[in-house]
Order: sequence, then structure tokens, then C-alpha cells
Amino acid sequence: MVDVMPAKNSPPIRRPRADVTREKLLSAAIDVFGRRGFDGTTTRALAHAAGVNLQAIPYYFGGKQGLYIAAAEHIGSLIASHTADVRERVRTRLKEAVDQGVAIGPDEARRLLTGILERMAALFIGRESETWARFLIREQMEPTEAFRRVYAGVMGPMLGLVGRLVAILLDEDPRSEHVRLRTLSLAGSVLVFRVAHAAVLAHLEWQAIGPREVEVVGALAAELAASIGKEAPR
Repeated sequence: MVDVMPAKNSPPIRRPRADVTREKLLSAAIDVFGRRGFDGTTTRALAHAAGVNLQAIPYYFGGKQGLYIAAAEHIGSLIASHTADVRERVRTRLKEAVDQGVAIGPDEARRLLTGILERMAALFIGRESETWARFLIREQMEPTEAFRRVYAGVMGPMLGLVGRLVAILLDEDPRSEHVRLRTLSLAGSVLVFRVAHAAVLAHLEWQAIGPREVEVVGALAAELAASIGKEAPR
């Protein structure tokens, strides 16, 4: 058993060693696979980065492939946990509108969309997402089962929610190609701050991403949401 820092005035919490070992491997795998790719990564390198015995990989994950898939799913679960409340708020409101037969108006749709974009901006501009991005960018270039798992688990559902709000603002079918294109463009306008991190710093002449920069990007997310549906008709 491994001790974990307890909350103040609470009894010590002890977590199974197996849970700690799995978490170490998942964290190390996201970083090492992201830097070296699947083919360029050895199980020895993974075990060394995690600080665990080499046999822990086949024991917990069945091998390198199993660990790779698990790492991708772990990224998906981390993203999902960071966005769970805002996604649930939007899902609940959309369902209420359908159940009550009362459409969500543009102003409310814009507020809901702003909330999602601001959360995405805060998450992906933050340092924590750096290792996730390296892993996922590789999967974008050469998608495998790992990408399909992340897309099905969190990317697709998130884009679906954004798309439904975009459709309200454009007064179009959420399944239309145009709405899907606008949805991707909108999400990409936020994700660029992570996937093109070096270019962002150079172009904006920022030395690093700190609280002020996070606030600036959050304000941009609100501007992007405000612009949807206010353009001249196509």
C-alpha cells in the first residue's frame, strides 16, 4: 500500500499500490509516446520513465500496444473530467428544450457556446495539456485505434454539442456540412493555442503563458462565440 497526502484533519488515505503503478505508467506513456511515437518507444524506456519494473507493463496492460490504447483513453478521460460540468449543463438545456418543445434562442445559445469555448481555451492553453497534445497530434497525422477511442469518447461528443449550438445561431440543420465546418473552424480557433504553441508565442511576442494570457484567450473565445450568426448571409 502507498500513502497519499490526506486532507487536513482527516485520517490518512491509503491507495492500492497497483493503482499508483498504473497511474505512473499511464502518465509516463502519454509523455514518452508523444515524444517518440509508438514505433520509437520501447517498453524499457516506458518502465524507466515511470520508475517501475519492466514486467509491470505486460502485467497491467498486456504489452506496449495495450498501454498505448490505455494512455489514449486516459487522455480522453482527463479531458472529459475537465469539461464534464459545462458539457452536462449544455446537454441538459438542449434536452429540456426538446422535451418542452420550446427552442433555445440565439442569446442563450451564444452564452452556452461561450461557456464551452472558454473552458476549452483554459484547458488547452494550460501546461497540463502539453503532453496530451503531443500524443494526440501524432494520432491526427496517422490515426490508429487510439484516436478512434478518444474521438468516440470525448472529441466527437464535444464537437456534437458545439455543433448543435452553432446550428441554432446559424438557423441551419446541425447535420449539415456547413455547420460541421463552422464547428471545426471554431474549435480550431481555440485549439491553435496548444497545437501551434511556438507560433503563438512568437507571433504575439509572449514570453510564456500565464494568468494574463489565459484571460486574453478566454476573452477571444467569447468574441468567437459572439461572432457566430452575425455574418452577412452566404
